[in-house]
Formats: sequence, structure tokens, C-alpha cells
Amino acid sequence: MALIHAPVYNKNGQIVAASITNLDLHDIARACATYGIRRYYIVHPAETQRLLAERIMSFWQEGFGSTYNPDRKEAFAHVRLASSLEEVTREIALETGVAPLTVGTDARRYPRTVNYAALRRKLEQETGAYVLIFGTGWGLLKEEMAKMDFILEPLYGPSEYNHLSVRSAVSIILDRLRGRQNVK
Repeated sequence: MALIHAPVYNKNGQIVAASITNLDLHDIARACATYGIRRYYIVHPAETQRLLAERIMSFWQEGFGSTYNPDRKEAFAHVRLASSLEEVTREIALETGVAPLTVGTDARRYPRTVNYAALRRKLEQETGAYVLIFGTGWGLLKEEMAKMDFILEPLYGPSEYNHLSVRSAVSIILDRLRGRQNVK
């Protein structure tokens, strides 16, 4: 899974770089660990932002933080920092021996949208590598979405409101794609 911080849209539709947040680091790392995601990549082109993320994570991986909350240490063990999505896909290809298929997420619908059941079946039945891609801010650029192998349908509730935090969206989507079915 990759969380892209730049380039993304802001609320005015401008292309920006969003800041890495402490909550996204913690909460998404824990969701990824819960759902058995092999790697959670935090992607930001600015070295200062990656250093900030590294500093936050190191508190929980070393010294007092690691003994105070071992669960958080375990969740952060699968987090990697990257400067671009291309770096992420190269690393996955080197590790797995195959180029990963990209799965974009967005609150907007696109022509090549797939539903959760179809992608879940694909993940369960086929071998290969996949990278699930989320954007911060107001989402990934339309040009980037056009490059995706798959685009997941947006999350909809019963109301017209549609602006979940990325942390919430990640948790819901991971549960739909990887959650246990019919647990009693």
C-alpha cells in the first residue's frame, strides 16, 4: 500500500504537496498490520518530510516508545519511506520479481472503476504483486489515476456527504478487500 503526499490536489484543485501527519503514520500502519499488508509506503518527494516521518517512527521502534507500546513497534516494522510512486513500484518489483499492478483509490468515479468484490476475488485467486494507492489532500491527480491498472469504486454512505479522512478510507477499503468474511 502507498500513501501519496505529492503531487495531490488541494481543496481548490491546485497541485500541491501535503504534509505527512502523525495520525496517518500511526493509524494506517496499524490498519496495514491488522489486514496483513506486506508494506505500507509513505511517499513524499521532500526529504525533510521523510526525515520527520523517520523521527516519529523511530521513537516507537527504539528506546522508550518501543517498550511502552510494542504493538506500535510491530506495526511500524512494515513501514517504508519513498520519494515517489516509481520508487515504490521498483522496490516491489525487485522484492517480488514482478512489476506490481497498481490500484488507485479516489472519492470520484472513473470510467475503469472496479468494485470491491471483483478486486477481492482477483487478490485471493491470482498470484502477483499489487500496490493499493491512496492520495492525501483532495486526492491523486487525474493523470496519475489514468495510469492505474485498476481504480476502485468510491466509498459511499447513505448521505450525499463524501469526504472521509484517508485513515478512515484505508480502514474501510482494507476490510472490504482483506477482512475475514462471515466471522461469528
